[in-house]
Order: sequence, then C-alpha cells, then structure tokens
Amino acid sequence: MPRTITFREAVNEALRQEMERDQSVIAMGEDVIGGSGADGEMDAWGGPFGFTKGLHGKFGDRIMDTPITESAFIGAAVGAAVCGMRPVAELMYIDFMGVCFDQIFNQAAKFKYMFGGKAETPVVIRTSIGAGLRAASHHSQSLYPIFTHIPGLKVVVPSSPYEAKGLLIQAVRDNDPVIFCEHKSLHHIQEDVPESSYAIPFGEANVLRDGGDATIVAFGFMVKKSMEAASKLAKEGIQCEVIDPRTTSPLDLETIIESVENTGRLVVVDESNPRCSIAADICAQVTEQAFKSLQGPVKMVTAPHCPPPFSDVLEDLYIPSPEKIAEAVRSLN
Repeated sequence: MPRTITFREAVNEALRQEMERDQSVIAMGEDVIGGSGADGEMDAWGGPFGFTKGLHGKFGDRIMDTPITESAFIGAAVGAAVCGMRPVAELMYIDFMGVCFDQIFNQAAKFKYMFGGKAETPVVIRTSIGAGLRAASHHSQSLYPIFTHIPGLKVVVPSSPYEAKGLLIQAVRDNDPVIFCEHKSLHHIQEDVPESSYAIPFGEANVLRDGGDATIVAFGFMVKKSMEAASKLAKEGIQCEVIDPRTTSPLDLETIIESVENTGRLVVVDESNPRCSIAADICAQVTEQAFKSLQGPVKMVTAPHCPPPFSDVLEDLYIPSPEKIAEAVRSLN
C-alpha cells in the first residue's frame, strides 16, 4: 500500500530492499555509516544527507565508511563491480566528480567496450545536484550533462520520491554504470510511494500533464517548477504537456518528438548551464528531426553560464523559476 514518505526515505527504502534481495549489493561512501555502532549511535546521520541511516545495523560490513578520497572509493566501487559485486557509491556532491572522473569515464564507462562486451560494471554512483541551499559554487552545480556526453554511462535524474525509489532499484539491477543524480531541493519532498519493491525502466519518459499548446520538457527539481508554470498558464488558457524524461542517457526522444508534433512548440527546462546542456541537446535533436512540426523557435530555460552564486538574491535568480518557464511558453505564441 502507498504511504507518504520523503525522497530521502524512498532512496533509503530502495537501498534496503535491494540489499535484502541481493547479497552482492554493497554501499560505500564518506560517512555513510555516520557513527552507527559507536557511542552516540542514535545521532548517526547515515551519510551527509541521511540517506543511509539505519542500514549499517541491518547489513553490517556491507555498508562501508570510506576515507575522504573520492578517487579511491569510486575506484574501489568500480573494481568491486567488475569482480561481481553491485556497489552503490555515494559521491557527496556532483561537484566533486573532478577528483574521480578518470575512474568513471576512462574506466567504468569503457570496460564493456574494451573487452568485447564480456566485462560488466554494475556500479551505481549516487550524487547530489542542484542550487538553492546556499552552498556556493563548489556544492551547487548540476553537472549531469557531462556524464550524459560519455558513452557507456547511464544517467538518471529523478523528480519525486516515487520516481527515486523505482529508478534506484532499476539502477542497482542494471549491468552498466549508472550516475544517479538527486537534487538537494527534493530531499524533503513527500509523496505516496508503494512499500513493495518496483523498478522503473530507463529510457521511458513520464508524461505528467497533457496539453495541446506547448511541450515542456524538464528534469529533476525542474519538473516541479514546470508543473507550477503549467498550472499558472492553464488559467490563461494555455495548455502545456509536461514531460519528465527521467533519464538523460538513455533519452526517450520519441516521446518528446511525438508531443512536439502535436503541440508545435517546445520549451526545455534544465538547471545546468546552457552551453552543451541537456536543453541544448534536446532542442537540437527536435529541430533536426521534427522541424516541420514546429510553429516557432524552440526555447531553453536554464541557469546562466556562470557558477552558482552564494548570495541569496543572486542564487534565487540563477535557478529557473516557474515565472521564467511561463514567460518562455508565452513568447512562443
């Protein structure tokens, strides 16, 4: 039966259920035990955001605290995956990818290709993305387009607790390396989520709202912003179809193009920076494959091409808002 739980609790439940189902699933990262098993255990965080709270008591050594060296524990996770385990490694912030990027794009992403399909690397790298929490430039970026660019990686950007649980279960079961991007502004969001285990297939977009006037494509936290914009536009008589692709790689371009063929208009909302972004990629592909269906130019609503600011006022301006999304849609009429 569905219950109302948070995004954080949904991820925790997905990890617990998969670890109960499969003994080869392990979890590692900085402070993911968080003091469990020691004095003060009741205050154990379970990772910097509390996603692994309580798991050490159930699974013991299958939950591992690591030194503060991303290159080491991400490399260890990749190596464990090649040797038959299914590691879930927590990279605290996606901004720290620079420390362990070689292990991801030069090793994990390429093993299957370099060894004729015989080597599998079923590793999941969970990481936090997004601005809005006043964490400044080193802890607030949305860098999933960089991973999307790399062949061999699958990239997931869940938009709600229900999506997070089902997509993470699919990620753990997948035989390819998966980058699982959790927006920090979603951690406390609540939603009805089934207690039973379920998996959401990769590459299948979710159409959250039907409409015939414009197509809005959005990822992660931007899905919530886009739904708010669509509700506001509906009061003005503009009906938008809102699509959450769920994964950037693989990308369900077919659903997006089918929608654009119906609406004739496209707005893509993406918190990453505009140059070489997911928004730019989708706009380019739709323009190439469905140009005759477009009734006007495609539009991108993104963060500006600069690092996330620390200033409260500037950070609020940096993040795409429902007002900016609605204005982009209006500009197409």
